[in-house]
Amino acid sequence: MTDLGNHVVIAPILVPLLTGTLLVLLRGSATPLRRTISMLGIQLLLAASLWLLLQVADGDLLVYQLGSWAAPYGIVLVADRLSAAMVMVTSVLALFAMMHAIQGSDRRGRQYHVLFQFLLMGLNGAFLTGDLFNLFVFFEILLIASYGMLLHGGGAARSKAGLHYVVVNLVGSSLFLFAVGTLYGVLGTLNMADLALRVAALPPEEVGLVRAAALLLFVVFALKAALVPLHLWLPGAYSAAGPASVALFAIMTKVGGYSILRVYSLIFGAEAGPLANLVEPWLLVLGLLTIVVGTIGVLASRNLALLVAHLVVISSGSILTAFGLGSQAALSAGLYYSFQSALVTAALFMLTENVARTRGAFADQLRAGPMLPAANLLGGLFLVLALAVAGVPPLSGFIGKVLIIQASLDTPAIAWIMAIVLSTSLLTLMALARAGSTLFFKTDTNAGAATLPNAANLVPVAAVAVISLLYVVFASPIYSYTEAAAAQLLSPADYIEAVLDGETLAGGETRLDSETTSDGMPPDSGGHD
Repeated sequence: MTDLGNHVVIAPILVPLLTGTLLVLLRGSATPLRRTISMLGIQLLLAASLWLLLQVADGDLLVYQLGSWAAPYGIVLVADRLSAAMVMVTSVLALFAMMHAIQGSDRRGRQYHVLFQFLLMGLNGAFLTGDLFNLFVFFEILLIASYGMLLHGGGAARSKAGLHYVVVNLVGSSLFLFAVGTLYGVLGTLNMADLALRVAALPPEEVGLVRAAALLLFVVFALKAALVPLHLWLPGAYSAAGPASVALFAIMTKVGGYSILRVYSLIFGAEAGPLANLVEPWLLVLGLLTIVVGTIGVLASRNLALLVAHLVVISSGSILTAFGLGSQAALSAGLYYSFQSALVTAALFMLTENVARTRGAFADQLRAGPMLPAANLLGGLFLVLALAVAGVPPLSGFIGKVLIIQASLDTPAIAWIMAIVLSTSLLTLMALARAGSTLFFKTDTNAGAATLPNAANLVPVAAVAVISLLYVVFASPIYSYTEAAAAQLLSPADYIEAVLDGETLAGGETRLDSETTSDGMPPDSGGHD
């Protein structure tokens, strides 16, 4: 592998960082220039993400050691099938969200493009980091950027939702620091691969403290993933944010799910001794409860944005239900469902703004309004996306839910999973049918005239609708990829070996083997950055 190929691991972080920095230096410049730079940065990020995905598709793990400092002493980035796929999905979402934003909604705030790029940096860093402390750092970067993007455009509703969002996430960040500090104090390292080794050899007297820290971490990740009962911040925040912002927020709950999957398969997986499979029983129950609560929210929603926000809650519950089963088939099904749900819910948020603008004062309220001049086009896009998110055959959501049910056939929870997944899918479909019929068919003769939708704003929505159809056509290779990613997750020894004993990919010319103590453990990494 060439040196240039090695450096692609850090490219998804560097590209938005440099693009955002350039946009800061060009503050006050003309809007077309900022749009051009931002879009070029996203296109470059998309190319780098695709390259990274191709590099790891055959099962290679790429470990990038910043400054050529060997793990566990230095900062490492790790790319495997899962992290590369998450970066790829983020890049695709970013492209569509920016296509939507440059039609005019980016003008509502001066720093939209800067915040957008730093949010991308935080997201990609969270997916690629191999270190718990730097996971915290990237969480903070993406959260700070998301605070600004949530408030983009101003207004009382956004300010109220933004304050709630900030307070909740500040509490989560504090808990994250407590958990990380405890783990470092007991184990002397925060490198994930090194933590896996140390937890597996943990003396009995320290098990309780590490268990407490691990459960505290789970609370933090569950908060980010909007898992019941820590989901209450999401509907208000996502329904109040502008669609150009919340389209990218659709991937943020997946960061919480990704973190749960990464940390509790690698550090607290099957080889973790008394702490093995620590959260799986809780994850399954809470995932099913999240689906139920999200469905109740969908049924009770009075406007389309709030309905779609609750659909995000349902998708988080479905994904974490699959992860809670713990098998390779279940993890694969959860990943398959995760990728498609992020794209479809993002498109629904963008479509919501088009509907709201067209209906004027009636906005996206689920009540009779003016007759829409492009009802067939808007309704057709809504129909495809609604069927996909509800899980109606033969669209992608249906395949994802069937895969989750299949993975649970041999488990004691099969009856609960089938009952909840099938019944909530039916109720969600009913709620979406009611919303669609109200928005596109029910009219109020006193409502006045509606306006034509912006055709350019519908392009990213239509593109995602096409992708959701292609997701069905190429379901077999996509599922094969997620199956391979799940198998890789369930073989943590390969990850540990690559990080602690693998090539120094930052330089590309040397191989550094970790020193070990007499008991086979790496030395104390007290010099952690």
